[in-house]
Amino acid sequence: GEHGDAGGLLLDAHDRVFVAQRLDSSLDAWQMPQGGLDAGEDAQAGALRELEEETGIGAASVEIIARASRELSYDLPPELARTVWGGRYTGQCQHWFLMRFVGTDADVNLETAHPEFRTFMWADPWRLPDLIVSFKKPLYESVLAEFAAHLPARPVS
Repeated sequence: GEHGDAGGLLLDAHDRVFVAQRLDSSLDAWQMPQGGLDAGEDAQAGALRELEEETGIGAASVEIIARASRELSYDLPPELARTVWGGRYTGQCQHWFLMRFVGTDADVNLETAHPEFRTFMWADPWRLPDLIVSFKKPLYESVLAEFAAHLPARPVS
């Protein structure tokens, strides 16, 4: 089995990415579904499990398009690393998957057994770095770079 986190960049039919706002944060920050792998769990299975646990979107509503060619990681800022998880955590190895959502918004249910998100939206993937908490910006840039070939062209700024 693999270790670390698994995450999903979930695209709808219009190539917009699923992002949601956490219940436990008052920040106006959005994120993609991700979470820790269970011991011995396959990364793809974990990414699908986390997606369902966090959004209610089941595997039947999703097609896996690609897996990131490498494990990505990010480091928590030092002030957070000291407070989060008793200071045991400085960064995380992550396995990212590009997924296509083949369901409808009716398949999204944030009222899960252990709710994590308060609201969601579909956004332009290239807006992701502007929507998220600043310390994840390099990670999300890396995720976008990994899957760029499958995404709409990056707008010329």
